[in-house]
Amino acid sequence: MVTKTNVGKVGETHPHSSLRSKQRSLVKEPIMTISTHSLINTQVRKIDGLSIRYAESDARDVSAILLSPWPESLFTFEQMWSRLAEHAHLVAIDLPGFGHSERRNDLLTSSAMGEFVAHVVEEFGLRRPHAVGPDIGTSALLFTAAKHPGLLRSIVVGNGTAAVPIQIGSVLKDVVEAPSLDAFRNVDPRKSVESVLAFVERYKLPDHVREDFLSSYEGDRFVESLRFVRSYPAELPVLGKLLPTIETPVQIITGGHDPGVLPVNGEYLRKRLPHNKSDIIDAGHFAWADAADEYATLIIDWWNGGYERV
Repeated sequence: MVTKTNVGKVGETHPHSSLRSKQRSLVKEPIMTISTHSLINTQVRKIDGLSIRYAESDARDVSAILLSPWPESLFTFEQMWSRLAEHAHLVAIDLPGFGHSERRNDLLTSSAMGEFVAHVVEEFGLRRPHAVGPDIGTSALLFTAAKHPGLLRSIVVGNGTAAVPIQIGSVLKDVVEAPSLDAFRNVDPRKSVESVLAFVERYKLPDHVREDFLSSYEGDRFVESLRFVRSYPAELPVLGKLLPTIETPVQIITGGHDPGVLPVNGEYLRKRLPHNKSDIIDAGHFAWADAADEYATLIIDWWNGGYERV
């Protein structure tokens, strides 16, 4: 049963204020911002000693954290930004090592990133925000919800690897199962990102968004980001045991013909999460881009009371 709780104001300190992380050695990387006329205005903030790129919308009574998918950036949410911002104070972030945020290799696992999300909630002073995390954000947010009950009001996930045994397409499987990263180090990172973006089926990425995605993974950033998905064989069995314990309401949105993260991952979560709603939409992996209106509608309906009915 879902317990209703009064909504806190933006800026109110959340109840997990004791969360603190130890400073570790940092991987120094430049932070780049693309100048555009976008509704999304990026800033950089130090969190756990790392330079983290983020964007915020105007203050509202309810907040929501948006985690960018891989290999993209927070500009993923540009299509739906204005609609979502009518319903919540948005805080979109590029996770460490993704988008234009600084990397630290010990954070490139689902469980560690889940802890980092908890620190983000604390850093921004948010009280029980909603959270949206497609793709790599799926496993990270589920770890957050499992390890920090009550921290998040609800989560929206999907098109992220979760099933055990791992259910992924052949290209991603080659990355996960490769003996090391060495085979990928000589590959042009921009071409690698372009090859993934080729699976955006209907939406034409604006030039400034495409360039932001491409520049996010230059140098060794793309190959090092592979560490996250390569941690799945160790991380997902642990997560699988935690799923039945998660009391946070979960909206699952699955692209019905995703060739990389197979749709069975959404079904796996549907069967194991105690409080969930599952929707399959007519899209591939990049459902948030190719079906942005439908995707945003599902999120808004969820925020406007759907999460209280599961």
